[in-house]
Amino acid sequence: MSTIRCIDFETTGIPSEADPDHAIVEIGMCDVITMIGLPPVLSETTSFLCNPGRPIPHEAMAVHHITDEMVADASGNVGLLGSPDYFAAHNADYERQFFDNGRPFICTWKVALRLWPEASSHGLQFLRYHLGLNPRADECVPPHRAGPDAYLCAVLMEHILMDDRVSLDDMVRWSNGPALLPRINFGKHKGSKWEDAPTDYLDWIVNKSDMDRDVKANARHHLKARAA
Repeated sequence: MSTIRCIDFETTGIPSEADPDHAIVEIGMCDVITMIGLPPVLSETTSFLCNPGRPIPHEAMAVHHITDEMVADASGNVGLLGSPDYFAAHNADYERQFFDNGRPFICTWKVALRLWPEASSHGLQFLRYHLGLNPRADECVPPHRAGPDAYLCAVLMEHILMDDRVSLDDMVRWSNGPALLPRINFGKHKGSKWEDAPTDYLDWIVNKSDMDRDVKANARHHLKARAA
């Protein structure tokens, strides 16, 4: 038996060089229990508010609608997340900026990019409908709150576990690497599939451009595929 704890954080913002001290204001979690020979089972969803120790910017409030007054006496913290066999989150690199206790992490967004590259979007709410997921509607509201988003991530994780194309080891490996994007999202080939991009363009990205890690990794991946 393995426990995959799907989590979601609402925060004061994204840490940056200018403001590295953004913090969590709400944590949501929902477990997916896997047992050999049996379908996955979801636990009840849990969420709790956290005092970030700083004012919540209005830009963040406009997304999750959590105010300073709501968290003033909150006592939640990442220590309540425990140590399951795996953690999972949709775009887990975001959650890992605030919490990483060494347990294996699965990014359902990166896994979805690999399993369903034909999808026009890989956002959590889009995949809910694109994949025909059937969550309990009352558990999914309001969106952009930690509990509902953690629950929907767990529903997606359950769906992924039923797909025999991927193992937990594959998911962890994919999640620790760059996102394998289905389409180029910049420049003169914007909107094109990576496999349709000219080889010399991919070579330029890898060897001469100042593109970020994910972009170079995608170009490198497709160059290796062509060489093979």
